[in-house]
Amino acid sequence: MTKLDPALIADLPPFREIGRPELEELLGSAKALRVPKGEKIFGQGEQAKSFFILLDGTVRVVKITPLGEQVIARFIAAGELLGLSQALGFVEYPANAIAAVDCVVLAWPNSIWDETIAKHPTFATNTYQTIGTRLQDTQDRVVEMATERVEQRVAAALVKLLRTTGRKTEEGTMIDFPISRQDISEMTGTTLHTVSRLLSGWEHDGLIVSKRQKITVSKRDTLAQIAGGPAVRPTLSH
Repeated sequence: MTKLDPALIADLPPFREIGRPELEELLGSAKALRVPKGEKIFGQGEQAKSFFILLDGTVRVVKITPLGEQVIARFIAAGELLGLSQALGFVEYPANAIAAVDCVVLAWPNSIWDETIAKHPTFATNTYQTIGTRLQDTQDRVVEMATERVEQRVAAALVKLLRTTGRKTEEGTMIDFPISRQDISEMTGTTLHTVSRLLSGWEHDGLIVSKRQKITVSKRDTLAQIAGGPAVRPTLSH
């Protein structure tokens, strides 16, 4: 088996303060996986046997409700950990992790989890900060669903994706992976029809450019204002 280079992970937040010999030891337990677009890295309800870091690509985290509805919990960008069930005390994965594009991940067996966080306090700190941030995001989304208008929620979802995956282009800042209107509806708890109407209106007003599952935001500040509240609503024409 090809030996993995510590440079793969040395600059990623969970590993930045770990020395090269320790990184080499960690990588000795890791397995590199290529996951084609649309394939699962792990599935909801499966026994949690591994934890992962995403080296390249974007991962869609999807929760299936008891009624069979699909909810996108978040998108995970390159450099982030995923499959952290062991840290939460779960024996099963609570959601599906699906490659939104072709992805490369490193996988470690959960059997080394306790030893890893004991030997590497900075890894443990970063991991639990990540979990805390995601739990806060989940709480924020519950509040948004209860208190914010649909256009605020959709705008906020796009702004958040720009922060994590945005790439500058001639037309503005593009969400740098394929995202459909159905994806956005599942992220924001609204209907496909409503999302399509909003995006068409914003495209007409020059806020965004939308084509072939690619969304580019031309007026990021205006979109951020829409996400922030009703004060800017009169500036939109529908």
